[in-house]
Amino acid sequence: MQYLVAPIAASVVLLQIGIAAAQVAQFPFGLTRQEQVLGAVQAGVASFKGIPYASAPVGSLRWQPPQPPPESDAIRMAYDYGPACQQPAMPGPRSYRTSEDCLTLNIFRPFEFEDPLPVMVWIHGGSFVAGTAGEAQFDGSKLAQAGVIVVTLNYRLGAFGWLAHPALAEDPSDTSVTNFGMMDQIAALRWVHENIRAFGGDPNNITLFGTSSGAASVALLMLCEPSRELFQKAILESVPGREQVRSMDMAESVGSQFFQAVARDGNGLDPRAIESDVLLAAEKVLLSRSVRSFGPTRDGILVNDDIATGFKAGRQSRIPLIIGTNDDETTSSAEPDLNEELRLAGDTVEALRRFYPKASGDPTELAARLYTDRVFTEPARFLARSHAATGSPTFRYRFSYVPEAQRQDSDGGHGRELQFVFGAEAVPGAGMFTHRDREVAGLLRAYWTNFAKTGDPNGSGLPFWDSSLDRENLLLISNVGISSGDDPWSERLDRLERRSPKG
Repeated sequence: MQYLVAPIAASVVLLQIGIAAAQVAQFPFGLTRQEQVLGAVQAGVASFKGIPYASAPVGSLRWQPPQPPPESDAIRMAYDYGPACQQPAMPGPRSYRTSEDCLTLNIFRPFEFEDPLPVMVWIHGGSFVAGTAGEAQFDGSKLAQAGVIVVTLNYRLGAFGWLAHPALAEDPSDTSVTNFGMMDQIAALRWVHENIRAFGGDPNNITLFGTSSGAASVALLMLCEPSRELFQKAILESVPGREQVRSMDMAESVGSQFFQAVARDGNGLDPRAIESDVLLAAEKVLLSRSVRSFGPTRDGILVNDDIATGFKAGRQSRIPLIIGTNDDETTSSAEPDLNEELRLAGDTVEALRRFYPKASGDPTELAARLYTDRVFTEPARFLARSHAATGSPTFRYRFSYVPEAQRQDSDGGHGRELQFVFGAEAVPGAGMFTHRDREVAGLLRAYWTNFAKTGDPNGSGLPFWDSSLDRENLLLISNVGISSGDDPWSERLDRLERRSPKG
């Protein structure tokens, strides 16, 4: 691995890392408005990790809008990811450290390039309470090799990012008392807009993409006036498009329960003085009652609509959009309940046999299909229809490809496309991937990066992907191939849409 500087005066480089002044010109130039950073080069990709885009939201800055990062004359060694934002320990392995001082981003870009490069900004998922940009599967190197800059970012999670309570206001007229995680996302986008040119990026060609709650964040940012000018294209992967955002009353009710769990009144004590471990323990209590305890809130400032409502009304940014889902959106840690899914669908197993002939005899499989269609597939189609109705280029997909080694024992499909978008090599167990698996990964990355470059995913050597402007169609990525055409699930999705809340 080589180390690089972006940029540093020759005398400083000579002093700090022993590179001769004549060699400095070989390094790419880039200087943030606050500091100089030293990155690394590996396999033809330059990376700069753990760069602060805002001041640490600690002490008096906890539950405050993000503030600009401090300026520094020191050289930042940007070799390692910053810590993940605070989150309770969840079941399953977690190898990353956490901290309240977490508002950092990471940049991946080709070592050799021609200015300016399109930029792809990634927002991770995790139900707004978990996750980090530093996960191995979000390494942006493979995407960067295709000629784009990739930026991944952390944002405040759970109670630290989405708590709402009057005690958080500086004065009674202050209405900025929630959605701090969304404020972080906007601050990161502003940082990118102001600084990415120094790393070879085009601030006027930014694609925002995310999955699950990260995709919901992207959709809400498309509906948010303060962020409209900060990105020009969007990709929504597995967006739960009909989920309603919380009302302020509901959010403040959760906030009151939160402070009760902390065993504090909240009105008589500065909540910014409470130890973070105590806050995490209280957050875990609320999450045990509902995974939706924390998340975006209709505050009348950043969030004014549910996603489906806003898209139906055409209030979103009218920009090129890729949107799609996986054919199985269940997770390995939670299986949907068939009786609950039948109740929500307003149907019986007998009535659904015609629509789910392969699943109707297997309760577990039928529950998975109903859940996937209700939470992801039908809402994605609804958002695609609504966006296409504004005249904006819209490309819908459905991903059903399963790695060849996993086809006998496939367990949960939510997020499966990520290892193909970012590169199979970045995921544990990727060594088992076959030549065909890698081919599919290469095709999917080509669609995504073509779209980031031009607003059209099509390109040489790729199966043609029809837009959804003139007729309803989608790109099907399956075990048998990749093709664009009519949605074979239209009839069952029509049936579900008639039973869905109207946008």
